[in-house]
Amino acid sequence: MWDTFIITPFISALLFIYDLIGQNFGLAIILFTILIKLLTHPLTAKQIKSSKALQDMQNDKDWLEVQKKYKNDKDHLAKEQMKMYKEKGISPLASCLPTLIQFPIIIGLYQSIIQAMGNAPLQLLNLVSKLSPGLSNFFSFLPGLKTPIELFPLNSQFLWMDLGRPERVYIPGLSFGIPVLAIFVVITSFLQTKLIGSPTGDQQSGQMSGMMNIYLPVLMGWFAYSFASGLALYFVISNLVSIAQYALLGKLDFSKLLPAKAKDSQKSSRGSK
Repeated sequence: MWDTFIITPFISALLFIYDLIGQNFGLAIILFTILIKLLTHPLTAKQIKSSKALQDMQNDKDWLEVQKKYKNDKDHLAKEQMKMYKEKGISPLASCLPTLIQFPIIIGLYQSIIQAMGNAPLQLLNLVSKLSPGLSNFFSFLPGLKTPIELFPLNSQFLWMDLGRPERVYIPGLSFGIPVLAIFVVITSFLQTKLIGSPTGDQQSGQMSGMMNIYLPVLMGWFAYSFASGLALYFVISNLVSIAQYALLGKLDFSKLLPAKAKDSQKSSRGSK
């Protein structure tokens, strides 16, 4: 079932784009990432709306009164909270749904890249057997495109990378390789979580969000460091496209990059004016 609904469609889409653009697997991953982001954009827009509604609710007078009234009765507070969610049309799940959708995409893309990069005869045989005959007919239907079996082995080189292996840049005089792409993954993941994350009025939730801003980029960086560089390329492009989506929707707040003290001083200076 996993192969049928995730792996085979992903490999098929990657191969189709790969052949369509002149057999460049790096560009195929980039275009595939943008395509996934476009398809999930309605969910992203809903996430933005839901996150904004949750943020506004923290300052809602009715909610503040409910919190004060039931501060010692957590069960009743939870019921009132769900009631208010329903009244205001807020869906807490919508704020994290795009993130949850990303995980099977990440796992599926990693497995697709590894399988598509296989060069051994047995690997190629297993890969071709997974691709449906319908895909071969679709390829042959379009003039100039090769069938999947004619594409193998794929060209895995993109810029300085072998997309089927972890990325490293080796500098003369250094005994180790520098994971440039993994560093970019950490930086772009941090920027994404900081710029896109919604502030909460709850101290505990704020602390948890702050921890996620640190741990999530490190985790993504570790994936990029350890696994195929094709996955790291997906991470970087996905992060950049996500930031661009929020920018186009006018939802980026660059003040979130400032430390808390700097933001407080910035607010006080504005107030004095």
